[in-house]
Amino acid sequence: MLSVARETPDQTEVLRLLRMADERSSSLYPTDIRYGPSVATLVAQGVRFFVARLGGTAVGCGGYIACDNGAAELKRMFVDLKTRGQGIGRAILQVVEDEARREGIRVMRLETGVKSVEARGLYLRFGYRERGPFGTYSTDPLSVFMEKELTPI
Repeated sequence: MLSVARETPDQTEVLRLLRMADERSSSLYPTDIRYGPSVATLVAQGVRFFVARLGGTAVGCGGYIACDNGAAELKRMFVDLKTRGQGIGRAILQVVEDEARREGIRVMRLETGVKSVEARGLYLRFGYRERGPFGTYSTDPLSVFMEKELTPI
């Protein structure tokens, strides 16, 4: 049975997932353009973090950091490669968006890589649209910037 709940990112099982995410990113992108923040940074920035568990085992994660003007940025979305194709990414993203709406977030933004085909497909299916860089990001040929307006609950 799949469950998605708010948890802290500094747990052993979650750290394993984040290492897997970093290894996947390093196989696709040069080190100097990978933007995945460390756990310490996530905690310091007040991340709202969620973990998907299948039979009690952590199989995916993701969260968001509230910015200003009712916006938030999606962070560290990842699903274990062995469990992909089971709707885990969809479940995490739905919970993240629902929680953000409850908090009054009106726009969710994200940065992902051009080679992250599965992630981009998920975001497009959820209604995200491409946009230019935001926040401290700058134009990068390997980055894709997206956003979605969140309707209030």
